[in-house]
Amino acid sequence: MNKHLLANMTWQEYQSKIKDSILILPIGSTEQHGPHLPLGVDAMLAENMSLAIAEKINAVVAPTVSYGYKSLPASGGGPMFPGTIDLKGATVVSLVSDLLEEFLHDGWKKILMVSCHYENEAFLAEAADLIMRNRTDEFPKILLTNWWDNLDESIMPQIFDEIEFPGWALEHAAITETSMMMHFAPELVREEFIIDEGMEGPPTYQCFPPSPTLIPQSGCLHTARSSTAEKGRLIVGNSTHNIVSFLEKEFFAKVEITD
Repeated sequence: MNKHLLANMTWQEYQSKIKDSILILPIGSTEQHGPHLPLGVDAMLAENMSLAIAEKINAVVAPTVSYGYKSLPASGGGPMFPGTIDLKGATVVSLVSDLLEEFLHDGWKKILMVSCHYENEAFLAEAADLIMRNRTDEFPKILLTNWWDNLDESIMPQIFDEIEFPGWALEHAAITETSMMMHFAPELVREEFIIDEGMEGPPTYQCFPPSPTLIPQSGCLHTARSSTAEKGRLIVGNSTHNIVSFLEKEFFAKVEITD
């Protein structure tokens, strides 16, 4: 039983954490990730990244939001694939706003949203802004982050040692996400279905309705070949270290950063 998960706590245990802890809200999506990864990748990465952060700080991890904003064709496959379950933007804002209001009502002063679905970010920012824009005190404070913006450039050559980095737009279900899943949940990675298939480059426009020929039928935007659990461990360790560093700055938390 993980001691950081809110869902595993009694209400008294939960209440006892509020004054001196950070509340982490993991947010992902349910969408296709090619033939070799499960539909729940973004939600699984959000929860596991949140737990990795919580291991280094005094934090409670809320139940993961497992649905997100529309997966766009050139960054995730969009509605062309069964199992990609999308929410409208207004729904995401309303859902996350309600959750944040509840946590604030419980007394949380330090909240971190960990997003692992790119299309969510504008709507998560909107939810936080609408709730906090009329507040003038330093706390409560809400932060929003993801793992890819917290990677040091110095580790990129170790991750893309065989395959050239295609840019984040094409890294959906490719080397980084596959490696992280190999690290967190290797039993869910179908390595035998990893293929050398993808797009030459993302389009500079969006088309509605999306063209069924825009991306390969596999749903892969770029190859996941050369993915390893060790690369996943490196990604998680580096991004977690950097996230904990800014939490210390923003929340004045007494944290011990370890490699």
